[in-house]
Amino acid sequence: MNGLANLSGLSLRDLEYVVAVAEYGSFVKAAEACGVSQPSLSGQIRKLESWVGVTIFERTTRRVIVTTEGQKFLGQARIVLNEARSLLAIARRGQAPFGGSLRLAAIATLGPYLFPRILGAFKNEFPELKLILGEGLTDDLVERLIGGELDAVLLSLPLEQRALTVMPLFVEPFLLASPEAHPASLPGGPAWEALGGTERLLLGEGHCLREQALAACSSPESATRHATSLETLKYMVAAGEGCTLVPTLARGNGEFIHYTPLPDRRYSRTIGLAWRRSDPRDDDFRGLALGLKKISLALDPNLQPT
Repeated sequence: MNGLANLSGLSLRDLEYVVAVAEYGSFVKAAEACGVSQPSLSGQIRKLESWVGVTIFERTTRRVIVTTEGQKFLGQARIVLNEARSLLAIARRGQAPFGGSLRLAAIATLGPYLFPRILGAFKNEFPELKLILGEGLTDDLVERLIGGELDAVLLSLPLEQRALTVMPLFVEPFLLASPEAHPASLPGGPAWEALGGTERLLLGEGHCLREQALAACSSPESATRHATSLETLKYMVAAGEGCTLVPTLARGNGEFIHYTPLPDRRYSRTIGLAWRRSDPRDDDFRGLALGLKKISLALDPNLQPT
């Protein structure tokens, strides 16, 4: 009982405040995200620091710095919040799937092209489910998923992460995007691996599509021109700057770009759904994966089953 009494000064809401400040790097932005006033949030965090005897944040006029002890506290706070969400999920089992709300993210080269096209069918398949959508780079999304900030992530496989369960959904072929009248756009023209290094346009570091494109290059070190997004790459192709690989779902209808199918299976990626192995909603996630698989394969005849 004494241990329980000692915990009476700790609330999940206070832990949420602390994690929000660390993530936003600002008390003002954290307060806005949490829906409270900045003085109220700051006061609660100071009370928490006093109660646990740890200075979590070093406050300066320019920014907020997490102390060494604060880093340890934050790591445990995230675990506690994640477990609390699991408890809530267990309590809500038997009601709406995922308790009625799902935080789903996708890699940046997939989400903007898949989400708008499947939302209608998704709502028909899961009418009681509220989606909170996001996108980002693979490493960041995986970290946020393991940390409990996301419920599930759509990404390119394979994924070597023991903390996660993954179900493949579909295979998405790549297309060779080239400027109109470029030799690669003509019948019998050069394929991706036969292009000169300076003709290949790639995404920047952190994108899995970049690594997949490099894997098919005969001399990847000579590919020097990069872009921060798939849309920017397409603009560069349209301007005659070179060629790139584009996933099927990202194919545009704009002028000045010719898309050539690439029959070789290595010019493709397998998309899967990942969730935490420890999440008690495993059956719900498997049902979600099957639903997404069915919806996606019906979306585009070029997508292939795994």
